[in-house]
Amino acid sequence: MSLRLSTVILPYRRWNEGGRSAWVRAEQLGFHTAYTYDHLSWRSFRDGPWFGAVPTLTAAAAATERLHLGTLVTSPNFRHPVTLAKELISLDDISGGRVTLGIGAGGTGFDATALGQEPWTPRERADRLAEFVPLLDRLLTEDAVSYEGRFYSAHEARNIPGCVQRPRLPFAVAATGPRGLRLAARHGQAWVTTGDPKLYEAGTPEQSVEALRGQLEKLSEACATAGRDVAELDKVLLTGFTPDRGRPLESLDAFVDFAGRHQELGFTEIVVHWPIPDSDFAADEKVFERIAMDALAQLT
Repeated sequence: MSLRLSTVILPYRRWNEGGRSAWVRAEQLGFHTAYTYDHLSWRSFRDGPWFGAVPTLTAAAAATERLHLGTLVTSPNFRHPVTLAKELISLDDISGGRVTLGIGAGGTGFDATALGQEPWTPRERADRLAEFVPLLDRLLTEDAVSYEGRFYSAHEARNIPGCVQRPRLPFAVAATGPRGLRLAARHGQAWVTTGDPKLYEAGTPEQSVEALRGQLEKLSEACATAGRDVAELDKVLLTGFTPDRGRPLESLDAFVDFAGRHQELGFTEIVVHWPIPDSDFAADEKVFERIAMDALAQLT
């Protein structure tokens, strides 16, 4: 499978003050998908502007024609499957079937307490995701759903006419633990990783590659257990969180080297952050655009 190049556009700019232009430019540059983060606020951006993912993607759908759109990632931290399903069906319709839902267990950041709850433990997050994903799957594929679970309920929830994409829009499941990998194997059309967070501060790029190799092997095992061919899943690497950090965006050659090493591992999609000045995602915009336009030709 040929490698895809995608980007993440953080929703920190007003739509008419640079927000819209980034999504339009992403399509012009030929990115396969432009994602955004589905958070209520995030890290150093907490005290500045930050807009909602679904309205942003809806506006992006209206401003573009071919660009695929998605979240990296949505989580149960502040979402409910019933209301989320309705929003996703609407977004898939408006975009003409160009939406992917990145979904994961969430973390302990600002989203975890924004609704007034105590942060969930890793086990609690995994428990909720294990219920969230199958219920959302049903809500997006069935006209009416009733369900009573430990964490979520649905009573005759109607979702007509369903997604433009059939049987539903694709799920890209972010996971590295065994339970999440099982969800990816059962319900995912793609799997997402950011690498091994333990290596971010003091690890090496070589150690990161080996850790990713191990994650891919575990994904293969989960797929085998589920009776599924792992080749059916796209393997997505969200960059910026491995020991390489921003170095792959320093030059075209650096990116081609980075992407080539990860393509050899089996990754089918590399996601880079749209440059943001004075942040962890700062990068030379001219180099970034050259990578977008020229890198894949050197990797085929």
